[in-house]
Amino acid sequence: MATRAIEAEKVKELRERTGAGFMDCKRALEQTDGELERAVALLREQGMAAAAKKAGREAREGLVSSYIHPGGRLGVLIEVNCETDFVARNEDFQGLVRELAMQVAGLAAQYPTIESVPADVVERKRSELAADETVQRKPENIRAQIVEGQLRKWYQQIVLYEQPFRDTDKTVAQHVNEAIARIGENIRVRRFVRYALGEEI
Repeated sequence: MATRAIEAEKVKELRERTGAGFMDCKRALEQTDGELERAVALLREQGMAAAAKKAGREAREGLVSSYIHPGGRLGVLIEVNCETDFVARNEDFQGLVRELAMQVAGLAAQYPTIESVPADVVERKRSELAADETVQRKPENIRAQIVEGQLRKWYQQIVLYEQPFRDTDKTVAQHVNEAIARIGENIRVRRFVRYALGEEI
């Protein structure tokens, strides 16, 4: 009886941490001999695989939503797409949209994905990094590698999907992919705009 209670508690905790279904959590715990951290990792991997299969599907429905930070000095308008109007009305999807709007407000992303960053912006940043004194002092054969590493760090600052999601160890892209696996439809952030009072005046 005690073992069953512990199992139920573990399944509950795993569900809270991952948002996965009861049976998926139970199976993941069985496959990992009841080790919670391994079960979390396994569910994430499965979620990524499921999300990858859905990534090519059309996503034309969704929501345009807003988030105004308390005090009214910062706001975000965001469009997040899904495949059906039914999912757009789903509380889970709406919660995700709100979380993404808050993420944009908090970490000031400029682009949804790496692919959406204009090529001229990337090239300008690459040239700027390559011209930096510290890079120029390094041996020529490793400069390109250093620049690419710095470019990845830059993406983590300006690209929504590359940013860490809140205070977790996952990226926003992983968080969205988990939602795709849970909800069962392709989901993508199409665009957003962030307003801060007095900015660019």
